[in-house]
Amino acid sequence: MTKGTLFLIPVPLAENAAQKSFTAFLGDTINSLSVYIVENEKTARKFLKEAGITIPQSDLTVHDYGKHKRNDSMVPYFKELMTGKDVGLMSEAGCPGIADPGADVILEAHKRGIKVVPLVGPSSILLALMASGFNGQSFTFNGYLPIDKVERGKRIKELEQLAKAKKQTQIFIETPFRNNHLFEDILKNTTAQTQLCVACNLTGEDEFVKTMSVGQWKQERIDLHKKPTIFLIYA
Repeated sequence: MTKGTLFLIPVPLAENAAQKSFTAFLGDTINSLSVYIVENEKTARKFLKEAGITIPQSDLTVHDYGKHKRNDSMVPYFKELMTGKDVGLMSEAGCPGIADPGADVILEAHKRGIKVVPLVGPSSILLALMASGFNGQSFTFNGYLPIDKVERGKRIKELEQLAKAKKQTQIFIETPFRNNHLFEDILKNTTAQTQLCVACNLTGEDEFVKTMSVGQWKQERIDLHKKPTIFLIYA
Protein backbone atom coordinates (compact mmCIF):
# COMPACT_ATOMS: atom_id res chain seq x y z
CA MET A 1 0.00 0.00 0.00
CA THR A 2 1.26 3.50 -0.86
CA LYS A 3 1.97 5.63 2.18
CA GLY A 4 0.93 9.26 2.57
CA THR A 5 3.22 12.30 2.72
CA LEU A 6 3.93 14.30 5.89
CA PHE A 7 3.89 18.04 5.11
CA LEU A 8 5.67 20.32 7.61
CA ILE A 9 3.57 23.48 7.81
CA PRO A 10 5.09 26.67 9.26
CA VAL A 11 2.90 29.09 11.19
CA PRO A 12 3.25 32.82 12.01
CA LEU A 13 5.64 33.94 14.74
CA ALA A 14 3.57 36.96 15.78
CA GLU A 15 0.05 38.41 15.82
CA ASN A 16 -1.20 39.89 12.53
CA ALA A 17 1.74 38.39 10.60
CA ALA A 18 -0.25 35.97 8.43
CA GLN A 19 0.44 37.85 5.20
CA LYS A 20 4.21 37.74 5.87
CA SER A 21 4.12 34.06 6.80
CA PHE A 22 1.99 32.09 4.36
CA THR A 23 2.96 31.31 0.76
CA ALA A 24 0.46 30.55 -2.02
CA PHE A 25 1.78 26.96 -2.12
CA LEU A 26 1.10 26.58 1.61
CA GLY A 27 -2.49 27.72 0.99
CA ASP A 28 -2.88 25.13 -1.77
CA THR A 29 -1.38 22.43 0.46
CA ILE A 30 -3.62 22.98 3.48
CA ASN A 31 -6.64 22.85 1.18
CA SER A 32 -5.58 19.38 0.03
CA LEU A 33 -5.24 18.03 3.60
CA SER A 34 -7.91 17.00 6.08
CA VAL A 35 -5.65 15.44 8.75
CA TYR A 36 -3.21 17.31 11.02
CA ILE A 37 -0.81 16.52 13.84
CA VAL A 38 -0.51 19.63 16.03
CA GLU A 39 1.02 20.90 19.26
CA ASN A 40 -2.13 22.80 20.28
CA GLU A 41 -5.47 22.19 18.56
CA LYS A 42 -7.02 25.58 19.31
CA THR A 43 -4.14 27.65 17.92
CA ALA A 44 -3.61 25.26 15.00
CA ARG A 45 -7.22 25.74 13.89
CA LYS A 46 -6.77 29.53 14.21
CA PHE A 47 -3.64 29.40 12.01
CA LEU A 48 -5.42 27.29 9.38
CA LYS A 49 -8.24 29.84 9.26
CA GLU A 50 -5.71 32.70 8.86
CA ALA A 51 -3.97 30.76 6.07
CA GLY A 52 -7.25 30.58 4.15
CA ILE A 53 -8.40 26.99 4.59
CA THR A 54 -11.65 26.37 2.72
CA ILE A 55 -12.32 22.85 4.07
CA PRO A 56 -14.88 23.14 6.91
CA GLN A 57 -13.09 22.83 10.25
CA SER A 58 -15.65 20.21 11.31
CA ASP A 59 -14.34 17.96 8.51
CA LEU A 60 -10.75 18.00 9.84
CA THR A 61 -9.14 15.25 11.90
CA VAL A 62 -6.72 16.86 14.36
CA HIS A 63 -4.29 14.74 16.40
CA ASP A 64 -3.04 16.63 19.46
CA TYR A 65 0.69 16.21 20.12
CA GLY A 66 0.71 18.45 23.20
CA LYS A 67 3.14 18.05 26.09
CA HIS A 68 0.81 15.70 27.99
CA LYS A 69 0.63 13.28 25.06
CA ARG A 70 4.31 12.99 24.14
CA ASN A 71 5.07 9.81 26.04
CA ASP A 72 2.10 8.00 24.53
CA SER A 73 2.30 5.61 21.59
CA MET A 74 3.11 7.16 18.19
CA VAL A 75 0.80 4.71 16.43
CA PRO A 76 -2.39 6.88 16.41
CA TYR A 77 -0.56 9.75 14.66
CA PHE A 78 0.40 7.50 11.77
CA LYS A 79 -2.91 5.72 11.15
CA GLU A 80 -3.82 7.90 8.14
CA LEU A 81 -0.25 8.21 6.78
CA MET A 82 0.22 4.44 6.77
CA THR A 83 -2.99 3.99 4.76
CA GLY A 84 -2.00 6.48 2.03
CA LYS A 85 -3.44 9.75 3.33
CA ASP A 86 -1.36 12.96 3.36
CA VAL A 87 -1.04 14.72 6.74
CA GLY A 88 0.11 18.17 7.89
CA LEU A 89 2.35 18.72 10.95
CA MET A 90 2.16 22.10 12.71
CA SER A 91 4.08 23.51 15.68
CA GLU A 92 3.04 26.33 18.01
CA ALA A 93 5.10 29.01 16.24
CA GLY A 94 7.51 28.99 13.33
CA CYS A 95 8.77 25.85 11.63
CA PRO A 96 7.97 22.29 12.74
CA GLY A 97 11.00 20.45 14.06
CA ILE A 98 13.08 23.58 14.73
CA ALA A 99 13.33 24.04 18.52
CA ASP A 100 10.06 22.10 18.48
CA PRO A 101 8.91 18.67 19.76
CA GLY A 102 7.49 17.82 16.33
CA ALA A 103 11.00 16.55 15.48
CA ASP A 104 10.03 13.25 17.18
CA VAL A 105 7.08 12.80 14.81
CA ILE A 106 9.30 13.61 11.80
CA LEU A 107 11.95 11.07 12.85
CA GLU A 108 9.26 8.42 13.31
CA ALA A 109 7.97 9.21 9.80
CA HIS A 110 11.44 8.55 8.36
CA LYS A 111 11.64 5.25 10.28
CA ARG A 112 8.32 4.23 8.72
CA GLY A 113 9.45 5.14 5.19
CA ILE A 114 7.08 8.09 4.92
CA LYS A 115 8.02 10.99 2.63
CA VAL A 116 8.59 14.27 4.53
CA VAL A 117 8.09 17.61 2.75
CA PRO A 118 9.14 20.85 4.52
CA LEU A 119 7.28 23.99 3.40
CA VAL A 120 8.80 27.47 3.31
CA GLY A 121 7.98 29.68 6.30
CA PRO A 122 9.35 31.83 9.11
CA SER A 123 12.03 30.53 11.51
CA SER A 124 12.85 33.12 14.17
CA ILE A 125 16.35 31.62 14.54
CA LEU A 126 17.23 32.11 10.86
CA LEU A 127 15.50 35.50 10.60
CA ALA A 128 17.53 36.72 13.59
CA LEU A 129 20.76 35.39 12.09
CA MET A 130 19.95 37.03 8.73
CA ALA A 131 19.40 40.41 10.40
CA SER A 132 22.33 40.24 12.84
CA GLY A 133 25.25 40.86 10.50
CA PHE A 134 27.07 37.95 12.18
CA ASN A 135 28.71 34.87 10.63
CA GLY A 136 26.06 32.95 8.69
CA GLN A 137 28.58 30.32 7.52
CA SER A 138 29.21 28.95 11.01
CA PHE A 139 26.63 29.23 13.78
CA THR A 140 25.16 27.22 16.65
CA PHE A 141 21.69 27.33 18.15
CA ASN A 142 22.09 26.55 21.85
CA GLY A 143 18.42 26.59 22.90
CA TYR A 144 17.77 27.62 26.51
CA LEU A 145 20.59 28.53 28.90
CA PRO A 146 20.58 27.29 32.54
CA ILE A 147 18.04 28.93 34.88
CA ASP A 148 20.48 29.03 37.82
CA LYS A 149 22.19 32.45 37.78
CA VAL A 150 25.71 31.14 38.47
CA GLU A 151 25.41 28.35 35.88
CA ARG A 152 23.93 30.77 33.37
CA GLY A 153 26.80 33.24 33.84
CA LYS A 154 29.28 30.41 33.33
CA ARG A 155 27.50 29.26 30.14
CA ILE A 156 27.43 32.79 28.70
CA LYS A 157 31.21 33.05 29.22
CA GLU A 158 31.66 29.66 27.50
CA LEU A 159 29.59 30.79 24.50
CA GLU A 160 31.58 34.03 24.26
CA GLN A 161 34.82 31.99 24.20
CA LEU A 162 33.40 29.69 21.51
CA ALA A 163 32.36 32.70 19.42
CA LYS A 164 35.92 34.08 19.67
CA ALA A 165 37.80 30.82 19.16
CA LYS A 166 35.69 29.51 16.26
CA LYS A 167 34.47 32.84 14.79
CA GLN A 168 31.07 31.23 15.20
CA THR A 169 27.75 32.96 15.89
CA GLN A 170 26.19 31.70 19.15
CA ILE A 171 22.39 31.84 19.22
CA PHE A 172 20.16 31.21 22.25
CA ILE A 173 16.73 31.93 23.73
CA GLU A 174 14.90 32.29 27.02
CA THR A 175 11.32 31.93 28.24
CA PRO A 176 9.91 35.40 27.41
CA PHE A 177 9.17 36.39 31.04
CA ARG A 178 12.87 35.85 31.88
CA ASN A 179 14.28 37.81 28.91
CA ASN A 180 15.28 40.88 30.91
CA HIS A 181 17.22 38.76 33.43
CA LEU A 182 19.10 37.01 30.61
CA PHE A 183 19.86 40.33 28.89
CA GLU A 184 21.36 41.70 32.14
CA ASP A 185 23.40 38.51 32.62
CA ILE A 186 24.81 38.75 29.09
CA LEU A 187 25.97 42.32 29.79
CA LYS A 188 27.55 41.25 33.10
CA ASN A 189 29.37 38.18 31.77
CA THR A 190 30.81 39.32 28.44
CA THR A 191 33.51 41.82 27.47
CA ALA A 192 32.67 45.29 26.18
CA GLN A 193 33.93 44.43 22.65
CA THR A 194 31.74 41.35 22.18
CA GLN A 195 28.96 41.93 19.66
CA LEU A 196 25.38 41.26 20.79
CA CYS A 197 22.29 41.16 18.58
CA VAL A 198 18.83 41.28 20.16
CA ALA A 199 16.01 40.22 17.81
CA CYS A 200 12.59 40.70 19.37
CA ASN A 201 9.06 39.82 18.19
CA LEU A 202 10.21 39.04 14.65
CA THR A 203 7.61 39.65 11.89
CA GLY A 204 5.43 41.41 14.50
CA GLU A 205 4.21 45.00 14.26
CA ASP A 206 6.70 46.06 16.96
CA GLU A 207 9.61 44.00 15.58
CA PHE A 208 12.99 45.10 16.97
CA VAL A 209 16.43 43.98 15.75
CA LYS A 210 19.63 45.70 16.86
CA THR A 211 23.32 44.74 16.84
CA MET A 212 25.84 46.63 18.99
CA SER A 213 28.85 45.92 21.18
CA VAL A 214 28.13 44.94 24.79
CA GLY A 215 29.73 48.24 25.80
CA GLN A 216 27.16 50.13 23.72
CA TRP A 217 24.28 47.98 24.99
CA LYS A 218 25.17 49.00 28.54
CA GLN A 219 24.12 52.56 27.63
CA GLU A 220 20.79 51.38 26.22
CA ARG A 221 17.54 50.67 28.11
CA ILE A 222 15.20 48.08 26.58
CA ASP A 223 12.30 46.06 27.93
CA LEU A 224 12.03 42.52 26.54
CA HIS A 225 9.58 41.21 29.13
CA LYS A 226 7.14 38.66 27.68
CA LYS A 227 8.30 39.37 24.09
CA PRO A 228 9.68 36.40 22.07
CA THR A 229 13.38 37.21 21.69
CA ILE A 230 16.47 35.65 20.10
CA PHE A 231 19.92 36.54 21.45
CA LEU A 232 23.06 36.22 19.31
CA ILE A 233 26.67 36.85 20.29
CA TYR A 234 29.75 37.12 18.09
CA ALA A 235 33.32 38.19 18.61
